[in-house]
Amino acid sequence: MRFASLGSGSEGNALLVSVAQTHVLLDCGFGLKDSIARMARLDMAPEQLSAIVVTHEHGDHIGGVARLARKFNLPVWLTHGALRSQPKAFANIAEIHEIDPHQVFAIRDMEIQPYPVPHDAAEPVQFVFGDGARRLGVLTDAGCSTPHIEAMLKGCDALVLECNHDTDMLMNGDYHYSLKQRVGGRLGHLNNQASAALLANLDTRRLQHLVAAHISAKNNTPRLAVAALCGVLNCAESWVGVASQQHGFDWREIV
Repeated sequence: MRFASLGSGSEGNALLVSVAQTHVLLDCGFGLKDSIARMARLDMAPEQLSAIVVTHEHGDHIGGVARLARKFNLPVWLTHGALRSQPKAFANIAEIHEIDPHQVFAIRDMEIQPYPVPHDAAEPVQFVFGDGARRLGVLTDAGCSTPHIEAMLKGCDALVLECNHDTDMLMNGDYHYSLKQRVGGRLGHLNNQASAALLANLDTRRLQHLVAAHISAKNNTPRLAVAALCGVLNCAESWVGVASQQHGFDWREIV
């Protein structure tokens, strides 16, 4: 089982997860040409994809989903709320599957467990991906943690965890007050310390990979995000990966 990022941040998000010959793209917030180029960097072609799975309907997560799905005849899996809120964005996709936010489903060799998160979208979810022995937990676009989120992420072998902003940088930055409230609110995005607190509540004994993701270009730095997570695990900063906007991150193997 392995995973890699095409890019992560407010300008676009996409994550590849592979189990054997099953290759799933989690979200796609990049244009068609850009998505293909970013996949090529990871030695992946769109024709190899098994499906696209969607977390929620914000543009930085679905901006490229429909064009990619239509051009390469890919099935799309998403919640009823996401589909209902943006029906035109998903129009003319040949195969759409609506998922229950609490019900595990399978795409070929991959088991996928959705779970609901607090975010300002219609029916937002995040996912835990598994191959029967190993588990990758993904959490971005959540304003706060919940006991259910922690239950879903405990004992994972790898985590991609949102560290969107540093609270001081956000509140002292140039965002309009209403945007500061949205980003920092309980339906916004996890700040560094909230992500660290969530991590501290998890069973991390199996953890092989930890990647900080969805890092704000204006309200955070990779150094601050990594330092917050390292403070919990008492590990070297080099051990924690960073998902960048431009390059994402290369393949990581879960053994």
